Parts: sequence; C-alpha cells; structure tokens
Amino acid sequence: MIHLAAQFRGVDEETTRTANLDGTIALAHAALQAEVPRLIFASTSTVYGSVVRTRPSREDDELSPTQAYPQSKVEAEAVLLRLHREQGLGVRIVRLPFVYGDGDPHIVEILPHLRSWHPAKRMHMGHHADVAQALLLAATTPGIDGRIYNVGDDAPITVEELRRLHGGEGTPEAEQQPFDPWDMIVDTARIREELNFRPIYPSFYTARDAGAI
Repeated sequence: MIHLAAQFRGVDEETTRTANLDGTIALAHAALQAEVPRLIFASTSTVYGSVVRTRPSREDDELSPTQAYPQSKVEAEAVLLRLHREQGLGVRIVRLPFVYGDGDPHIVEILPHLRSWHPAKRMHMGHHADVAQALLLAATTPGIDGRIYNVGDDAPITVEELRRLHGGEGTPEAEQQPFDPWDMIVDTARIREELNFRPIYPSFYTARDAGAI
C-alpha cells in the first residue's frame, strides 16, 4: 500500500492535521487489520525545518518543522514507527523533496514566494518519474521495514535559476536576506546505497531538455 494522500495548501491547520495525521493513523490500523505486508508513507523533506547544519540533512537528524503540513507529517511518522515496533506494521517512509514535472503547477505556484528568497539559495527537487521510482523501490525491496529514505535529484537548483527559467524576478531586498546554504538540501546516500536509487532526471535541466516539465 502506497499512501500519498495529504492536505498541503489552502486549508486550515485543523484540516491539515485531520487529513495528514488522523487519516494516516486510520489507514495504518486498517492495513494491520487487513494484514497488508507493506505500507509506504510519503512524507516530506520539510520535516527537517530550519535547524542550521553544516551538511545536508540526514534521515536520523533532529526534526524541527515550522509549519502545519510538515508538523503533521512528523507526528504521522512517529505513530507509524511506533506501530512498526509494537505491532509489526511494515512501514517504509519516503521523504520527498520539492516535486515537479508532467505539467504539475507546483513551480508556478511557488514563484511568488521565491521572490523574497536569496538568489543563491539551493533546493533539492524530484521529478514525478523519480518520485514514482523511489516509492516503487521502497515498496518492493525486502528487509527494510521501519527505514526512512530521503529522495532528491543529483543537482539542487538555485532560486535564481528557477526564477529565471520561469520568467520570475526577485525583490531588491532578496539579495540581502540571510540564508542557510544547507536548508532544503538532503543527503540521499541511504536510498542510493540500500535501494539502488538513481534519478531518471538527475537535474531540472535534464527534465527540461527531455520535455518532461
């Protein structure tokens, strides 16, 4: 079972929590009752929050979400892992980056927010095809119950590149904004080593050149 459903934008915090936490708990108990062998939970790399690090975020790092969506995902992860330990739920958690591709309006929707971000700030991204690959690998690989995996491409893109490629501009103050060079950057060594994940689109540019945006 692959659990992708979630509330992300445009709803209040209570609705976000109900869908992302309560809904996940209900699904997990249903999976246990039905003896579903594997439950793959789509989480988010924003669970790492804004903790200052000197390297990419790793799966075992402290989680410090600052918004309702990642907060609900952190709580859901904790419940699923407890059910794994106590009742044998075959959960595998996949933390997704900024997702794009195949006509997804995600990038266009975030452009207004990027106006105030420092142009040198980088962000890990993941094409739909690579998200699908990661989820299928998590679903089909034996012996990884209870494991967590970061997903990301091989070449995080800068805010300036993303804005320029979509006709967006930054504010005059954006260049003065402080930023953490490791924020929104994740360590993907585990999924590469344990699941043999290799991005189909290792960068935004390869997806663009292939006409897959």
